[in-house]
Amino acid sequence: MHIYLVQHAEALNKEEDPSRPLSDKGINDIRRVASFVSEMGITANQIIHSGKTRAIQTAQMLGDHLEIENGIIESEGLAPMDDPEIWLDIISDTTKDVILVGHLPHLSRLVSLMTSSDADKDILDFEMGGLVCLKKSDKGKWLLDWVIKPGMLK
Repeated sequence: MHIYLVQHAEALNKEEDPSRPLSDKGINDIRRVASFVSEMGITANQIIHSGKTRAIQTAQMLGDHLEIENGIIESEGLAPMDDPEIWLDIISDTTKDVILVGHLPHLSRLVSLMTSSDADKDILDFEMGGLVCLKKSDKGKWLLDWVIKPGMLK
């Protein structure tokens, strides 16, 4: 089983637009990443995103490129300052591949909690629009499998 974590792509700042939609760079970045992982054959049962505009747009662009069995939904617990334990509990009961689209520091804390049981340990440096793949080992432990950052792709 795999869990894919995606920090929303680059968004406009509050002064440009208070709703913070994706910037042109953010749109291009997430399209490149989505196209690349689609070519890799990545699929998921569902894409789950926070309610913020930038996460919704990122999730929709991923969904445009990937086979997603049960669609795209919004969920609580993925906001920047939410407790990562919420999603650790949900993920522990999940048996299908899922993509979570959210924000920092939440996603960084979730990766740390999943891999080291310490949410405050720095494990991974996220990049906006990047995708992190974690897999569950035969022993039930979460392992970092791979990372794709927009800057890696042409």
